[in-house]
Amino acid sequence: MRLLVALPVIAVALSACSGLRTPEVDPALDVPQHWQHAPRQDTAGQPGTALAPHAWWEAFGDPQLSALVASALATNNDLAIAALRFERARLRAGLAATNRAPELSAQARGTRQWSLDGPGRRDEGGINATVNYEIDLWGRLASLRGAADWEARASAADLEAATIALAATTATLYWRAGLLNELIDISGQSLTDARRTLGLVAARYRAGAVSGLDLAQAEQQLAALLAERTVLDQQRSENRQALAILFNRPPGHGVAEPQALPVEALPRIAAGIPAAVVGRRPDVRQAEWRLRAALANADATRASFYPKLTLTGIVGTGSAALASLLRDPTALLGAGLSLPFLQWNTTQLTIQVSQNEYQETVVQYRQSLYTAFAEVENALSDHAGLGVRADRLGESLESASRAERLGAARYRAGATALQPWLDAKETLRQAAVAAARNRFDRLVNITTLYKALGGPAVQSGA
Repeated sequence: MRLLVALPVIAVALSACSGLRTPEVDPALDVPQHWQHAPRQDTAGQPGTALAPHAWWEAFGDPQLSALVASALATNNDLAIAALRFERARLRAGLAATNRAPELSAQARGTRQWSLDGPGRRDEGGINATVNYEIDLWGRLASLRGAADWEARASAADLEAATIALAATTATLYWRAGLLNELIDISGQSLTDARRTLGLVAARYRAGAVSGLDLAQAEQQLAALLAERTVLDQQRSENRQALAILFNRPPGHGVAEPQALPVEALPRIAAGIPAAVVGRRPDVRQAEWRLRAALANADATRASFYPKLTLTGIVGTGSAALASLLRDPTALLGAGLSLPFLQWNTTQLTIQVSQNEYQETVVQYRQSLYTAFAEVENALSDHAGLGVRADRLGESLESASRAERLGAARYRAGATALQPWLDAKETLRQAAVAAARNRFDRLVNITTLYKALGGPAVQSGA
């Protein structure tokens, strides 16, 4: 009877079913048609080595780097946590999918009684099975399934982003190890040269050929180089500890590292990269999918305040002896209707909260996309600038080497004091350091560009 009374209410509510969907908010994105600092076809040269989306580090042709990245991906703790979170989201999506089917529960009971007045015994038992099924009138259950599915996809994108970030961090620390080893080698050469120079100046000072000023200047240069060497040694130690942590190892457990930066040609960035390619970035995709999940959650919240119709079926048996349980089955079919929408104020506030959360994800999605565009632009700008700087630094290193040779010859000939030669030595050392750092920056820039694009550089017309 109660169900019959509620049917008109259901009919009226059904007429409002079309208004349950939360209206989608347009993120109002302004997508650029092209990059401001994209490589031009006439300066890009040959396409070079393609950057594979999941093994871009192999484009550098360094087997030691490839093995190191593979090891990090297999052992890193942060990546393991991201994988566990993805698995948890996937399981929750599977759990949400079970709301398509009825819920079945069963209960068995049994008792045995003895009479105190005689030897008689009485056994009683029964089994009840209950089936509950909620009719998804308003799409609430479907929205919950959709939200869980979108969240699982977003977690998969989080895992992919963590994988990309770990590979990039591993490569950066690997190349920094090569840079520091190269700088320490330059420092060692400079120290050897400074000691040789000090010996030469000391001998000339004892012979009365130079003043004490030249001797003090030579001693000062050696002391400064020794002080800088301690800084480089400390930086190398810290870099080694950072690498060890990436591989789930305690500090002090070293990993393979290069003795210098690679000198092979760097992978080229092809011209004609479309701006829309950032849509494949894992962080952009997870922002989009969490946006969809928030929309589905908002729909589920709104639908949860509409009447819920639940069908319940009960099948039971009972007997005086467990052996005859199946002789007297009984069944009951009922329907329950809940009316949560009667709590009007609570309903409206809760719906507004869910809509507010959805609007927040819209802003986050827009921000993530614009951040992606900015990162690509910055990486492309740096790529062009670092290439030009590399050419100028090469010229500077060559000129500094020539100036140092001339300064040495003039000092030994007695044409100048010591300081001009020391200055030329320092200029040469700084030029060598700058060239090495530029090489490191170019390696890291290609990694950054890969991360910013979310995949390989795309050739024009590809």
